[in-house]
Amino acid sequence: MGHESKGFSLTIAEMREFAAFTASEQEFIERSLDIALGRCDAFKVWSQSIADQCAIRGQYIAYRELKQLRALVPDDDGFDGLETFMGTLTRISAQDLALGRIESFSAYRFLYERLLGAAVRPYLPAAFCGAAALPQVAPATRRQLLQSLSEAAATAPGWSRREPAFYPERVEVEAA
Repeated sequence: MGHESKGFSLTIAEMREFAAFTASEQEFIERSLDIALGRCDAFKVWSQSIADQCAIRGQYIAYRELKQLRALVPDDDGFDGLETFMGTLTRISAQDLALGRIESFSAYRFLYERLLGAAVRPYLPAAFCGAAALPQVAPATRRQLLQSLSEAAATAPGWSRREPAFYPERVEVEAA
């Protein structure tokens, strides 16, 4: 299999993974990527209520730290800077999880590897567990989130360094 067709297959796999998420998760991932990547005016596109406006504002503020956080990803075997990186990642993750729109570790991982890059993958199970276990996340949501983390994901011996290829975007359907 050629390098180009392998990349195409991986992109298709990412598209299939995204399609398996709930509609709420898909919408939240698209909105979050719009905010983080500056793809549109999120207030105009995604705001349907005062609660949406508050959540979007919170994401804008939190996501301003993403560029700096990308630069802080620790070495796999070192502990230098771990507390700053994990503390910030857990806080931003908790803010997103508390909104109740991410229902599984898979959707969380999908979003955060796009927000922060492939190097963050080994740290996502720990950040997810820490964030999901915080009291700011509703108890029923906490239970659902923590149960969604498979043993395989929690104990993976290694993670791919391949950067994500598929970044979902909201597509407006025009009335005929």
